[in-house]
Amino acid sequence: MREDNGARSLSMQALTTEFLSGGVSDIRLTDLLDNIPEMVFLKDSEGYYTYMNPASLACLGHEPDFLRGRRLTIYDMAPPEVARRLDEIDQHILETGEGIYEAEQRVAGKEGQVRWYSGTRIPIRNDRGEIVGIAGISRDITAAKWQETLRRSHATLLEMIVRGKPLNVILEAILGTVETILENLSGSILFVEHNRLRTAAAPSLPKSYTSLIDGVEIGPDVGSCGTSAWRREAVYVSDTFQDPLWKNFVETAMLHGLRSCWSTPIIGNGGVLLGTFALYSGTVRTPSQLEIEIIDMATNIAGIAIDQRRAEERVHFMAHHDPLTGLCNRNLFWTQFSRAIHEAKREQRLVAITYLDLDNFKQINDVHGHAVGDEVLRSLAERISSCIRASDVAVRLGGDEFAIIFSNPKHDEEGILRRLETIRQRAAEPIELDTGSISVTCSSGTAFYPSDGETPEALLARADAAMYEAKKNGRNGVRFFDHSAGSGI
Repeated sequence: MREDNGARSLSMQALTTEFLSGGVSDIRLTDLLDNIPEMVFLKDSEGYYTYMNPASLACLGHEPDFLRGRRLTIYDMAPPEVARRLDEIDQHILETGEGIYEAEQRVAGKEGQVRWYSGTRIPIRNDRGEIVGIAGISRDITAAKWQETLRRSHATLLEMIVRGKPLNVILEAILGTVETILENLSGSILFVEHNRLRTAAAPSLPKSYTSLIDGVEIGPDVGSCGTSAWRREAVYVSDTFQDPLWKNFVETAMLHGLRSCWSTPIIGNGGVLLGTFALYSGTVRTPSQLEIEIIDMATNIAGIAIDQRRAEERVHFMAHHDPLTGLCNRNLFWTQFSRAIHEAKREQRLVAITYLDLDNFKQINDVHGHAVGDEVLRSLAERISSCIRASDVAVRLGGDEFAIIFSNPKHDEEGILRRLETIRQRAAEPIELDTGSISVTCSSGTAFYPSDGETPEALLARADAAMYEAKKNGRNGVRFFDHSAGSGI
């Protein structure tokens, strides 16, 4: 189809150029030119238009009879910058006699929309070979130009994702690409986290604006983005000063000159709402169909990037965490424990390692079943996590064995003992099940760096020894390693 359209345009161009070079005299050909989509014009050497078909007039925002009975130049018909650029081209043709063929021109409209045209402009000569005017024909190639740009941009952005570029770099590249193609628009990508909007990327928007919307809860009338996330569909607000969706944000919009805002939800795999993609304009308008295509492309790429990064984070989490309890697993434990000892050695502070084991856990599995056993383990993990600080690390080593790394800025053995007693008491509280409740107890042993050892392996072994000492002494107890006796106290 493209080849047929191209051949048609070229043949029409040849026909029109031949016709215009001889002057508009054939009424049938005039009717033909008045009804083709290509833009055709004829102007004299002084720059006054003697003919312009309706397609050309419409391109400049005028009615078909705008030129009738009037002597007008390009300055009477087009915005100053566009008029100046076209006049310079035509003056060069008049001075040199050299035409231009299939030249591409980029034109920005009053509201910032960019359009592309491909045109041919040639000098018209009289019988003596003197240049008496200029004839031209051009066609709108905006759709093709944008499609070409979209294909290149799509490939470039996908390559960034495949190469594992940081997510913030990818999201800013998406916005940069869109803003370069469209111009006079500013974009933002927001994450939806716990039903609130969080700024992920908005490099060209004022920081004072992005800080105001960061953390806003989504809802049915929360601007364009909050509403789009709430509805899970595109929301195009053409006038933020008047639209009721912006009633709570109109002062902010006025302050920053954000007159229109078009937002689209970013939906990930499985229909998960990831965030929103938005474009802001300083004028009252809705997006064109081509702009909607670019918005859809950007939203799609952003969704792929966010989905992939979250998948990578899930894989990384699963590799280092216990799937049943969500605590760190044995692999991550050794890394975290070694780091804690290294930092304690550098800062001359205490590290404690606690080995904790449920009492008689095998009986729970044998009597109540493994499903109940799993619920007991999950409950114990939650209770341990609620009793430690953010700087401490809780670990499931395997089975019913847990460990806790206490990183303390000071030598505070009494503080650790109090926390371990709290964990022991919390562990003994009844665990509610669908069939009733069950109570369990646990025993723990603790060793300290540097007094009980200087390596993770030695310290864990001594914490283990102290824990078994607690079990030998009746279970449901807390013991510290006794270095002199080689057991717990």
